[in-house]
Amino acid sequence: MSHDRPRPWPETRPPECPKKEIAKPYDAMVLSCIDPRIINQVLYYVNVERKQTCRYSQFTIAGAAVAIVAPVFRHWRETFWDNLASSIDLHGITQVIAIDHRDCGAAEIAYPKDCCKDRAKETALHKKVLLEFKAEVQRREPRIKAVVVGLMDLDGKIELFT
Repeated sequence: MSHDRPRPWPETRPPECPKKEIAKPYDAMVLSCIDPRIINQVLYYVNVERKQTCRYSQFTIAGAAVAIVAPVFRHWRETFWDNLASSIDLHGITQVIAIDHRDCGAAEIAYPKDCCKDRAKETALHKKVLLEFKAEVQRREPRIKAVVVGLMDLDGKIELFT
């Protein structure tokens, strides 16, 4: 085998989570989109900016909160709610972090095509979706103490909504 070929992994992988860091309860479950353009940005936000490395579970689905709120994706919802309940039971989480992102194809499937044509409309749509998602988590899961929701640019900058 030639060592000149590109390797599928970087030279060093992230370190294994220390045993003390993975003791229950974890902090949160992170809901984010499957879009490969945003995956690393979400991980950076949670691990570095929020300092929650090894302290959360993940649920990744096309559209993130859009998938849980939009009528067109109604068949996907129960999977999320079942997973959230499992994450609470298994990991003792007390918060949910939902991150939608700009230029989301799922949003364009779920809502009128002009929903995201300009930044203001796109922000308004995602804010509405994320706040609806937040309210639904609070209604369904009294064990969740905090729901953080935000819209991420493709460069990783995030706007949080309250």
